[in-house]
Amino acid sequence: MASGAHPALGALGPRVSGLGWLKSLGRHRLRTALSIAGIAISGAMLLDMVMLSGGIEKSFAEMLLARGYQIRLTPKGTLPFDTEATLSGAGELIATLRRDTAIESAGAVLGTSLYGRVRDSLVTLFGYGIQPEAQSLYVLESGRDLEPGDSLSILLSTPAARLLGASIGDTVMLVGRLDPQVVTASVGRRLVVRGMVHWVYDYRGQPSVGTVLPVMQTLANERARDRASLLIVKVRDDRAVNEVATRLGTAFPRLEVNSVADLVRHFKQRLVYFRQLSYILGSMSLIVTVLLIATLLTITVNERLGEIATLRAIGISQATVIRQVLVEGTALTIIGGALGIVLGIATARYLDSILTSFPGLPAAFSFFVPRRESLATAGLVLLVTGSLAGLYPAWLAARAPIAATLRAEAT
Repeated sequence: MASGAHPALGALGPRVSGLGWLKSLGRHRLRTALSIAGIAISGAMLLDMVMLSGGIEKSFAEMLLARGYQIRLTPKGTLPFDTEATLSGAGELIATLRRDTAIESAGAVLGTSLYGRVRDSLVTLFGYGIQPEAQSLYVLESGRDLEPGDSLSILLSTPAARLLGASIGDTVMLVGRLDPQVVTASVGRRLVVRGMVHWVYDYRGQPSVGTVLPVMQTLANERARDRASLLIVKVRDDRAVNEVATRLGTAFPRLEVNSVADLVRHFKQRLVYFRQLSYILGSMSLIVTVLLIATLLTITVNERLGEIATLRAIGISQATVIRQVLVEGTALTIIGGALGIVLGIATARYLDSILTSFPGLPAAFSFFVPRRESLATAGLVLLVTGSLAGLYPAWLAARAPIAATLRAEAT
């Protein structure tokens, strides 16, 4: 084509360079807006599924490692607090663990149900028996912590304090298991509230209390056998956790020894359907994104075949036409994806509040965990998928026969 065609090229050039893609998408604003809304919804679903697929185990692992204890020892065939099973001889076991030079700290925990007396009635509580020098169950919020051998003090969660009507400095009455024949408590203790704490594994609204292990064993009638629900171990070197766990498994064959990695693996097996659901819905969101972008661009290309043929006739190359269509697809993806990230985060928070309200789930646990890696993964997958969705419309635009198209436009 001769150089005399350049004035026409200059008139039409903005459509294939610079912000030409914006003018093209702006021709049918409602159609473009609906497509962007669809991409945003698909992007939000994809982000939520990416957060769900990796967020559950990450949240679980962070909860277990909240206090830095990487290994749990429980009765054979159980997981921590999975059942009411207990192990005996906790004091001797802890003494053996603490003599291990690879172990920084070790402690025993007993979990049990008990009651608190409020005037003439009893309220149900959950009790933790702990060793204050090695505890992984709570974070002190106010007051002071327990000390080893402090058999007169108690720690309360906010729901427990509300239920008992007690605050720091008050005395509360705890009673152990009721005698089913006379419906009275066989053991009772008066304890002074020393601190308010947040229990890491409590579900939302759970009224929990904590005392030193011997007191809780007495209330649960487990003192004679020195029973505990689990033992917790903190290893000095994180890199040696698996080695220490293996060695402890050999040394204590009647106990179940699990590192946090083992517990996360067990947890993932129980909730595998969540991961499958995330893969299915994530794939569906990508398919919807491809269909939306491909359909919109195909319609746009078909409407602009005459213009594209004219541009080709005055010297615009196939590569330029293909690039123009792909840029439009990428622009749609970026705009829709940006809106999708905002929508996805808001949706994830709402869904997480629903799922974590199920009974028995720790309040610190989350299903949807927003992470930088999640945002980057969802954004990259959406961008690549949306950009590739423009390949077919771009191929149609580049292969349009110039002469035949111009004749059809002229008639």
